Amino acid sequence: MTNKPMPTGEYAVGTFTHTICTDREELLAPGTKRNIPVRVYYPVLKESVESLSKARYMSREMAKALKKSMHAPINIDKAEAQGDNFSECYENAPKIEGAKFPLITFSHGFGSYREANSFLCLELASHGYVVISVGHPYDAALCEFDDGTNIPLYKEAMKRQYEPMLPGMFAMMKMLKTKGTDKELADKLEAVQNKYCTFIVSRLEEWEKDTLNVVDFAKAELSGIIDFSKGIGATGHSLGGIISYLLCLDNDEFVCGANLDGASFGNHKGKILRKPFAQLSCKANLGVESRVRIDHTEPVFQAVFEKMQHIAFSDMKHLIPSKMIVGGLDPDLAHEYVCKIHLGLFDSYLKKTKDHPELKSCEMISIKEYQPDIQD
Repeated sequence: MTNKPMPTGEYAVGTFTHTICTDREELLAPGTKRNIPVRVYYPVLKESVESLSKARYMSREMAKALKKSMHAPINIDKAEAQGDNFSECYENAPKIEGAKFPLITFSHGFGSYREANSFLCLELASHGYVVISVGHPYDAALCEFDDGTNIPLYKEAMKRQYEPMLPGMFAMMKMLKTKGTDKELADKLEAVQNKYCTFIVSRLEEWEKDTLNVVDFAKAELSGIIDFSKGIGATGHSLGGIISYLLCLDNDEFVCGANLDGASFGNHKGKILRKPFAQLSCKANLGVESRVRIDHTEPVFQAVFEKMQHIAFSDMKHLIPSKMIVGGLDPDLAHEYVCKIHLGLFDSYLKKTKDHPELKSCEMISIKEYQPDIQD
């Protein structure tokens, strides 16, 4: 874990966790209520953390859960022995008195975890954003709560990604190779999901509600450090990425968003995206991520990463050396562009300190802006 990227912004980063207790019934555990674990990243003055210890990066229980759910060979024993199991942030660091920053919500991928994209969250916070990363119980590798309890991944989750499994997997593999216009591809994905992915699609509403519960918590408890006047930003990886798209479609408080390689699951027909949005994709998944490129009234940015695997849009690109798992793209370059795209988007449309994102392609990453295809 020694090759973790350093935040580049003017601020150091404070962090804390919190468990949000809701009155919603837990659909995957009838008779219980759904509680949501979050981690908050927030800007702090660099001089205020000089004597503080850095936060722990990952628990031993989480490392075991990730090995089971994602086949991620993270050597937590080695990290602990070498003193490398820390994050570039500080638990409960002093907040900046009188300072407020825009809010960005983050949702992890299916079978992933709350801190899966901590490197991105840290970078955003260091540039003057409060980022709340949401844990989605029963859909995460492990959800860890402040009272010491945890909830593992729903035992049927992986089996139910496709129902029935083999025909669904083959249908999705065929879908990834299908050619067509963006609209044709979006319609074909909808047909595949309606036939084979009903469980995954059913989780979207729960995840969207989770994030709205988080917003309610932020308004009630964090109004001293969050500026809500310009709206809220959203981002996420994989299934969490499509949640950010749905939030921008469905909720007026969310003013822009980004999707890290999430397939366009959900029923989007008849809906129009009226918020600026960024879709980041590995080349192999472009065919199932076309929805964002159609039916929009504001600019949409598409970034395509060469030699990139799906899981590499998370911290795993720095934690796992296997090219078979994360791809051959240099992890520092991948991280740099993921952060540049997010900052360009949120600085322009959330913080509004820029007129337009300044995004440029490079040899391994191509960026294209799609102008509105619908006029309001």
